[in-house]
Amino acid sequence: MKIGITGANGQLGRLLVKKLKKRTDVDDLIALVRTPSKVIDLGIDARVFDYDVPEALAESLQGIDRLMIISSSEIGQRKRQHANVIDAAKKAGIKSIVYTSLLKADSSSMSLAPEHLATESHLKSSGIPNTILRNGWYTENYTNSLKSSVKAGVIIGSAGEGRISSATREDYAEAAAVVLTNKGHLGKVYELSGDEVYTLNDLAAEVSQQVGKQIPYKNLAESEYANALEEYGLPEELAKAYAGLDYAASKGDLYDDGSILSRLIGRPTTPLEDVIKVALS
Repeated sequence: MKIGITGANGQLGRLLVKKLKKRTDVDDLIALVRTPSKVIDLGIDARVFDYDVPEALAESLQGIDRLMIISSSEIGQRKRQHANVIDAAKKAGIKSIVYTSLLKADSSSMSLAPEHLATESHLKSSGIPNTILRNGWYTENYTNSLKSSVKAGVIIGSAGEGRISSATREDYAEAAAVVLTNKGHLGKVYELSGDEVYTLNDLAAEVSQQVGKQIPYKNLAESEYANALEEYGLPEELAKAYAGLDYAASKGDLYDDGSILSRLIGRPTTPLEDVIKVALS
């Protein structure tokens, strides 16, 4: 069975390829990327695949049985781009699709939700058997900037006391690899989240413990947080988007207690303590 992976050069895509190489024949894996020369190190076949060139997509999908659609990183363009891929997959005779959506996409207030929900709807209407992986937040979304936060002496955000049940990219990649290489997952919508639940105050407390000094969490209004992100160098629109996503946590959009992710991967999700330790090392 040939498996095609879109976005294989991305952070999640690379981890997924690594996981798949342990579960299936390397010759059955195909990276679908804009620039194949950038994924030579993955050690698998690679084909040119650009979401924005729909007329060429079906040809690149020829011979692939199962398609992994990793959602595009281009917020605002995803509905159109994903539709291009799904339409091409139908034309190419793809037998099944796995798609990375968003946690509680059908009820989330996050600005990312509508594009994911539109993709889920398009996938359903395509008639192609599929599995939806509604991925929760990446723990790395909070830990990647921790060194800067420690240097500044404070962690800022607008999540309030919102509960967060995130998991690492590696956890989500492993779940995708399991679904892609095992039977029994077609027709399923999986709400995926981490086992551990924390607030940003909890995160700050763990960071303080590990660095040996008090690093408090300072909660800001959404607009204040957006302004702060702009001051750190983010473009205005991106700063507003990030602040909005963080604020969504205060409304419960990043919380889920289903433990489906850990059941899929057969182990507990990576503890927050461990992710922080790596981020600060």
